[in-house]
Amino acid sequence: MSEPRILLVDDEEELRRSTAQALELSGFEVDTFASGDQVLELIGYSFSGVVVSDIRMPGMDGMTLLEKIREIDAEVPVILVTGHGDVQLAVKAMREGAYDFLEKPFTAQHLAGIVRRAMDRRNLVLENRRLRAVAGKRDDIEARLPGRTQIMVDLRYRLRAIGATDADTLIIGETGAGKEVVARAVHDISARANRPFIAINCAALPETLIESELFGHEAGAFPGAIRSRYGKFEHGRGGTILLDEIGSMPVDLQAKFLRVLQERVITRLGSNETVELDVRFLATSKVDLGAEVAAGRFRADLFYRLNVATLHVPSLAQRRADIPLLFLQLVREASARYGRDDIVVPPGLTSQIAQRDWPGNVRELRNAADRLVLGLDLRPGDGADGVERETPRLADKVAAFEKSVIESMLNAHGGSLRPVYESLSISRKTLYEKMQKYGLDRKIASGEALDDIEDSRRG
Repeated sequence: MSEPRILLVDDEEELRRSTAQALELSGFEVDTFASGDQVLELIGYSFSGVVVSDIRMPGMDGMTLLEKIREIDAEVPVILVTGHGDVQLAVKAMREGAYDFLEKPFTAQHLAGIVRRAMDRRNLVLENRRLRAVAGKRDDIEARLPGRTQIMVDLRYRLRAIGATDADTLIIGETGAGKEVVARAVHDISARANRPFIAINCAALPETLIESELFGHEAGAFPGAIRSRYGKFEHGRGGTILLDEIGSMPVDLQAKFLRVLQERVITRLGSNETVELDVRFLATSKVDLGAEVAAGRFRADLFYRLNVATLHVPSLAQRRADIPLLFLQLVREASARYGRDDIVVPPGLTSQIAQRDWPGNVRELRNAADRLVLGLDLRPGDGADGVERETPRLADKVAAFEKSVIESMLNAHGGSLRPVYESLSISRKTLYEKMQKYGLDRKIASGEALDDIEDSRRG
């Protein structure tokens, strides 16, 4: 766990300095920032502090910062500072998850009191998470990567094993499967959790400036380079750098990056001096890099250097049995995010959701959950790719519904069979037969049994 501290964000230097001094006099450790971008690099499930941010700022404002922090960890306390005319905006922020807000001008004692209570709350959250993990209950990794299928159990086991090391890791998976979620989890359970997490989209880097963006440059290195600038690699020192979609990195740059991986040094553009680099590299790819090597689009030596530790993130098609429970969780999260009351999802709808193809994987399923919460049409019979599909037979629809009901009941009762067959008014033998018919495993449906599986693997 990182040391408790306050991340203070304000674009006005004088106010930022005076607020930091007041908090330090009250006994807090304070890091100051002129914008919210760098703050996001320090937020994770292990972050043990509080964020204090002005609402009105150029670029990323306080409301946007709040939204992005909640996407990473919804239980990080965010305190917003507002001018007199922004009180209604601050009240809206409270509804959207802000811990509290302060109206200018405020006293140092008032600010310190709110921060202290927020710190206590964050410490309690982290302690409860630790106790749940020690007791073998659902922990943060399972909360972020839910699923009872064996392929997800295996992913979480490998993630915990790899995350505890400092090994560079390749994360493979289809679009929307959750590769960046996996990368964040690897960072958050590592010894680098309290250091920056820098995500770089290799496909979005401008080709003419890509070396400057990654390696930095000295003043005068090229036309327009007025002053020296740290690159993203150097900015992430001590932390983790995620290279998203590394397969799109230009071949000539791959050779330079290979040297960085091997020697852990960089040279800024326009300089002859090397800079030591203490970082962990994670890379994601939605394409088969082995095939890219064969096609001459990716360097074989870089591929083998990255391929020491690999995590494969399964598509929803590979874990279809997880879709109903995953959808229900996404609906709960969407309800909280949009400030709506929890809604009851009909079993028939979850059955339709489970039978549908989801080429966009978890990202697409999350969008469907959002639409449901917002009262929009799900169109559960339509394929996401716009291709018209054959209408299922009545017998198939009945079987899918029956499977969904039994699976939901098994999960609701933790894999215990008696309350399931009694509530369904069928015999134990009939329930066994139907479970065998639909490939349902009481251990996979049982949270308790799942913990036994993962504990035995860890042992």
